[in-house]
Amino acid sequence: MKKLLMAGLLAASCFTGITAWAQDLTKSKLGLYVNAVEAYQMLQQQPDAILVDVRDPVEIKFTGFATPTKIHVPWQLTDTGNWSEQSQSWPMRPNPDFDQQLLSRLAALGAGKNTPIIIMCRSGATRSAPAVDRLAEYGYSNVWSVTDGFEGNTLKQGPSQGVRAVDGWRNSGLPWSYRVPAAVAWQAPAN
Repeated sequence: MKKLLMAGLLAASCFTGITAWAQDLTKSKLGLYVNAVEAYQMLQQQPDAILVDVRDPVEIKFTGFATPTKIHVPWQLTDTGNWSEQSQSWPMRPNPDFDQQLLSRLAALGAGKNTPIIIMCRSGATRSAPAVDRLAEYGYSNVWSVTDGFEGNTLKQGPSQGVRAVDGWRNSGLPWSYRVPAAVAWQAPAN
């Protein structure tokens, strides 16, 4: 009976661990991670590396844009037509054309399945790793997630507690601007 109970607990803990891992949106199937500074160094050392920003255009408009970015395709888009009383904000909805848009932009740049591709979102928390996974499904094998994203992590204490002012692309002194080159900026498909 003791062995059966132990086996059950072990199986449950393994299942719980697998479930927790499957729900962790910061982890990608490829397991390739860099922080913003390392991503910039990678771009400097590997001229064929491509930086992809997967944030909503509204985020970029108000927080800035990494100047070495070659592709901007949002993973999710703000649904401005639906206010959420519960979250006191507008919900995010998946970009239904993400795959096609990103794959065509990569093809236009001549990216191969082994080209270094670096995916960045706001903080590395929920969009860059799933976007990495999506490219992996198409056979791309050298796709990296920026763990601290463009804005970085939040201050834990002080008068600006909660503000994204720790690490990340912008807070690490890396090149950025509020201007987005037209050739890089995402354009909504014409209706």
